[in-house]
Amino acid sequence: MCESDLIDSPDPRGLTMAVAMLVLIAMSADPGLHAQGLQNPETIDRIIGSEVQEEQVKAADMDRVIKAIEMTADNISTVRKATALDKIDIVFLTNAAASEGGPPAAISAKLEEHKEEIVQLRQELEANAMLYRAIDSRRIPVRDILALEFVDRDVVIYAATKPAN
Repeated sequence: MCESDLIDSPDPRGLTMAVAMLVLIAMSADPGLHAQGLQNPETIDRIIGSEVQEEQVKAADMDRVIKAIEMTADNISTVRKATALDKIDIVFLTNAAASEGGPPAAISAKLEEHKEEIVQLRQELEANAMLYRAIDSRRIPVRDILALEFVDRDVVIYAATKPAN
């Protein structure tokens, strides 16, 4: 059976086979036709669409982190609506990482006080492609996100972890 027999065939399986063969031929002819994987840095940059910066600190301004935790309820709706940001700063609170014993007492108390809101914030982060890709591209588990701080069209993400090497 030749290709034209498949296309002219009244049998729907013949048409399906012909379409499948054409797709396979097209994919093998030009590797540029393949979809880019999400591990490709160019793809990640297009999805995020914002400059992502990292900062590693041992003792962050605790007042800023606590205030960001207190603002979690307000930030949930902002995360839900965020589609474009100018800059995403990720602050690694290395002294708050689980491997270092977890967050300092003052931050731990605020996390406990706002734990339901933080769970919801993390769910919203997973649902927001731009913010999730910014976090995931740095290999930060969402469970390590403590809080966010929005300033105009910028966001600071506080993570209780060490950067992946």
